[in-house]
Amino acid sequence: MRKEDCFYLGRIVTKYSFKGEVVIKLDTDEPELYTEMESVYVEFGANLVPFFIEKSSLHKGNQLRVQFEDVYSEEEADAILKSSVYLPSTMLPELTGDKFYFHEVIGFTVVDANFGEVGQIVHINDKAAQPLFEIDREGSEIFIPMVDDFIKKVDRENKRIEVETPDGLIELYL
Repeated sequence: MRKEDCFYLGRIVTKYSFKGEVVIKLDTDEPELYTEMESVYVEFGANLVPFFIEKSSLHKGNQLRVQFEDVYSEEEADAILKSSVYLPSTMLPELTGDKFYFHEVIGFTVVDANFGEVGQIVHINDKAAQPLFEIDREGSEIFIPMVDDFIKKVDRENKRIEVETPDGLIELYL
C-alpha cells in the first residue's frame, strides 16, 4: 500500500500492557468509527506494513487500545511504538456540503467573492494555530485561513472553493 493512497489515522503513543497491547492516539473527531477495524497500516521507514487487529476498544476519549496479531510482548510492542498508523483513503466516510478532508481539496481553485479567482490549492498547512489554504497564484504563494466564516461554498463537481476574505488579505501577498 502506498502512503499516497492512505490517510493518517493516528500514532501509537504508548504500551498498555506487558502482553503487547498498545494505545493509538487517533487524529479524528469521531473515534467510535474506528473500533471495528480488521487491520491498519503501520509505518516503518518508507513502508506501510499491514497489522491485523485481534481486539480493540476506545480508551480515554480519542484513543484506541489495540491488541495486534503477532504482537504479544513488551519488546514486540516497543518495535512499533511512536509509529504512524494509516488506513486506505477508500475507508473515509464521504463528506457532503461545505465539509471536506484536507487531502480532498488539493488542486481545487479558490475564488474570492471580492477579489475573483485567487489560484489553486497546493497544500494545507495544518501546523499553524489554525489550518491555512496554501494557494499558488502564478508563482506567488497566498495563505488563506480555513475559517468557517470565510468558506462560502465547496463545489466538488467543479473543484472550486468559494471564499469571502477580509479586504486586503489577498493583496498582502501580491
